[in-house]
Amino acid sequence: MDRAKTLSRLQRLDLLASRLKSDEPLTLRDLAAEFCVSVRTLSRDVEILRERGLPVEADRGRGGGIRLHWSWGIGRIALSYREAVDLLVSLAVAEQLNSPILMANLAPIRRKLMASFSPADLHRIRNLKSRILIGRPASLAVQTSHAAPAPALVEKLHQAFLMMRVADMRYEAEGGIATIRSVEPHYLLLNYPVWYALCWDRLWDDVRTFRCDRMRSVSISGEGFAPRPRADFLRALEGSEFALV
Repeated sequence: MDRAKTLSRLQRLDLLASRLKSDEPLTLRDLAAEFCVSVRTLSRDVEILRERGLPVEADRGRGGGIRLHWSWGIGRIALSYREAVDLLVSLAVAEQLNSPILMANLAPIRRKLMASFSPADLHRIRNLKSRILIGRPASLAVQTSHAAPAPALVEKLHQAFLMMRVADMRYEAEGGIATIRSVEPHYLLLNYPVWYALCWDRLWDDVRTFRCDRMRSVSISGEGFAPRPRADFLRALEGSEFALV
């Protein structure tokens, strides 16, 4: 029994869709021969796939090239919760930098991403951009001692920052002295290329600034925190190396 009799139309449609998604160079003539059908029959199959929402493109002429439009996968990406958190923070940073290089309007992307969070979380992240602060570039001495923090640590910090959760961290200050701190990460501050967390330090009951690359571990407690007055944090930056631009 030849293949034309063994393959039903539904089977053929599934196989055709998988071949198109493989991104191999394909022609209508070769696919028709492979499936033991006429080019006309295969063209009807292509129309059915288009009706199902698969953006199939074909060159003019019998036996012409066939492919999926380059945008067929857009909108189908699946992000984990941590990936969504990091992407949302990164978009807020890009918006706050207001760089002319970033020509695209990022706001629609941010709104679509925010729609993936639960209603209970949305009120915490609506003003995310205002919680990203940009200062002057770090001094040469600071840049010399700077090292990129571990990605796993950044994920935890972003999550605590975004969802406004108390973070317990092991922090190594200048001179190598390590302490355990319980903090409320209210703001992220960039003194390029160095990132800081501007926090309410529960040990000192005051505003403190922590270099992200000096955090040795971060864990998130189940306790949330309410926003404190922005003026308290901005006042702590006045006249310091962290002053905003």
